[in-house]
Amino acid sequence: MGGVLPADNHVHTEWSYDTTHEASMARSCEQALAIGLPAIAFTEHLEFTTGVDGDAIGGVATDARWWIRIKPLDVTGYMAAIEECRQRFPGLRVLSGVEAGETHLFAASSGAVLRAHAFDRVLGSLHAVPYQRKLVAADALFGSMPADEVMRYYFAELLRLIEGSGVYQVLAHLDFPRRYWPAGPHLFREEAFEEEYRTVLRALAGTGRVLEINTKTPLACVELVRWWRAEGGTAVSFGSDAHLPQRVGDRFKLAVDIVEAAGFRAGRDPYDFWRR
Repeated sequence: MGGVLPADNHVHTEWSYDTTHEASMARSCEQALAIGLPAIAFTEHLEFTTGVDGDAIGGVATDARWWIRIKPLDVTGYMAAIEECRQRFPGLRVLSGVEAGETHLFAASSGAVLRAHAFDRVLGSLHAVPYQRKLVAADALFGSMPADEVMRYYFAELLRLIEGSGVYQVLAHLDFPRRYWPAGPHLFREEAFEEEYRTVLRALAGTGRVLEINTKTPLACVELVRWWRAEGGTAVSFGSDAHLPQRVGDRFKLAVDIVEAAGFRAGRDPYDFWRR
């Protein structure tokens, strides 16, 4: 690869509701330049607390433990900040974007925002799942059922997200609850859920979309990325999921080693996804 790093396609700043005062779009750009990234995509959270007509969330109640934190994305202010960074950092490609949550449940709400703005990157994610007629944070399930069942429950809902929404181009952190594995994330074993992984990956590949290699989540092993390729996946995206400037591009060299071992390579365009 000649030392060239990929673009970081998953970064949060002060425009996301779950960041601290240390978050900064400008300082994230400085970090990207300092470590040699060709591009950075600011994919701020796009989440909703109530449904509208056309949202499948319908009669599912909201769990205050999850929803009380969510704030609307100020798209106008965010886009102005993007343009300011593009002017300030001409040596870095600065991409706009959102991480859209649960879009199969909020199709009308998310669709209205996405149609109104030409974002460069749209990530799809699943942070919350319907459970006992409430939408709850996925990791909260660990207190309600055995850990293995939590993952299987999550993968089943993730399949509904893939099959029920086409508004995003990259699937972010496909195994999100593993971050909260009760015995410790380092003890999570992907092979225990190979069938579930492959089912999800096969469905995603069938849509022609891209799989994210998320470096905040305990890194995917080479075998998992090989499952993606075996099930028909053709491209991967790298995302630090950084909520602090110093985490932009975190562990990208290791992630590149994993992706290359699974048979994916950088293309001629340094801003593009990596492909098989």
